[in-house]
Amino acid sequence: MSEVSRQGELRRDLGAIRRRGFAIALFVLAAVILVLFARGTSGGVLTTFQFSAPPAVSLPPLPFHALPVLLALGIICAALGVLQFFWTSRRIYLLLGIGLALTGVAFLAWSGRGAKVDVEGLMMISLIEAVPLTLGALSGLLCERAGVINIAIEGQFLVSAFCGALIGSATHNLYAGLIFGALAGGVVGLILAVFTITYAADQIIVGVVLDAFALGLTSFFLTSVLVPNQATLNSPAVFVPIAIPLLSRIPIVGPLLFNQNIFVYLTIVILVVVQVALFRTRWGLRVRAVGEHPRAADTVGINVQQVRYVNVVLGGIVAGIGGASFTIGSTGQFAPNMTSGLGYIALAAMIFGRWRPLGALGAALLFGFTDALQFSLSILNVPIPSSFLTMFPYLATILAVAGLVGRVIPPAADGKPYARE
Repeated sequence: MSEVSRQGELRRDLGAIRRRGFAIALFVLAAVILVLFARGTSGGVLTTFQFSAPPAVSLPPLPFHALPVLLALGIICAALGVLQFFWTSRRIYLLLGIGLALTGVAFLAWSGRGAKVDVEGLMMISLIEAVPLTLGALSGLLCERAGVINIAIEGQFLVSAFCGALIGSATHNLYAGLIFGALAGGVVGLILAVFTITYAADQIIVGVVLDAFALGLTSFFLTSVLVPNQATLNSPAVFVPIAIPLLSRIPIVGPLLFNQNIFVYLTIVILVVVQVALFRTRWGLRVRAVGEHPRAADTVGINVQQVRYVNVVLGGIVAGIGGASFTIGSTGQFAPNMTSGLGYIALAAMIFGRWRPLGALGAALLFGFTDALQFSLSILNVPIPSSFLTMFPYLATILAVAGLVGRVIPPAADGKPYARE
C-alpha cells in the first residue's frame, strides 16, 4: 500500500473515531447540564441576561426561569449526541461547537441564578482575549503549513509587547509601536528560520530556547531601562475603539464587531487573507506542497528553503502584531512575563483548529471565553475557589486538545529539516 493510501485510510479511521468521541462528549455535556446545573436549581429562580452596550441600540434585559431553560438545553445536547453518531458530513466539529455553545449558555444561566449576567460584556472580553490567541495560532499555522514548528510564539509575543510599549512611549505614536512590534516578531521568526532551516537544528529545542531568551531579555531591559524611565518609556497610550457608522449601532453584533480597536479589525483582515491565500492561490498551494512533501515540491522547481523562510518570517510578523496588542492594545504598559504562556495556548488553538485558520479562530474564541469566565464568575460570587478560576482557561485547553481532538494529523513534513541531495 502506498504512503498516500495509508494516509487516506488513517484519516478515515481517525474521522470515524473522532465522530464517536464527539458524540460521547455531547452526552457528557448533556449530563453536566442536567445533573450538575439543573438538579441544583429550583423552579422559581430567575436569571437575567443583559445585552445593552453603547453605541448600539439598547435591548431590554431578558429575565427567564433557569430550570426549564437548563432542562431544554440538556435535552438538546443529548439529541445532538445521537445525531453525531450518524453524522456523515465532513464538518464534524459543527455539532460539537453547537453543544459547547449551549453548555456555555447553560453555565451562565446556572451561575447567574438570582442575579444579572452581562452577556454583552462577557462576549466583548472573550473577543478581546481571543485576538492575540488567533494571531498566534495563525503564526504557527503559517510556519507549520510550510513544515517548520514554531514553539517560539510565546517569545515573539513578549518581544513584540516590549517593543510596542517602548516605541509607542518614546515616539508618542501608537502606529510606530505597532509596526516595530510586528518587526520584532519578524526578527525572532528570522532567528528561528536561520537555526532550523539553514542549520537544521531541532525545531522544538530552538523554539523553547528562544522563549526563554525572550523572557530573560525583556525582564532585564524592563528593570534596567523601562522601570527607571516609567513615565517616558513605559506609558504608551492605547488604541481606542473605532466605531463603524451604522453598523456599530446593531444590537449585540454592533459593539462586538464594529466598535473595536485596530487589533480586532487587523485580526479579521489577516484571518481572511490567510484563509484565502492558503487555499485559493498558487502561493498557498506551494506552501502546502512544501509542508506535505518537500522533495516532490523541489522536483517541480519550488524553492523549499525560500518558501519556509518567507513563511516563518511572516508568521513572526503576525505573532508580533498579537504581541503588541498586550501593551498598546489593552494594558498600556509592559510587565514581566505579561503573556503568561498564552503563546503555548495559541499553539494549542492551532492544533485544535486542525491547522486551518477558521478552526484556529473557533478554538481561540473558546479559550478566550473560558478566560473571560473567571472575571464574570468572580463578580457573580459563584462558589468556586479563585485558584480554580485562574487555572480554568489552561484546564479547558488541556481538555479541548487532549480530550476532544485526540490524535490529529499535522502536515507530513512538519518539523522535518530538508536538504537538497
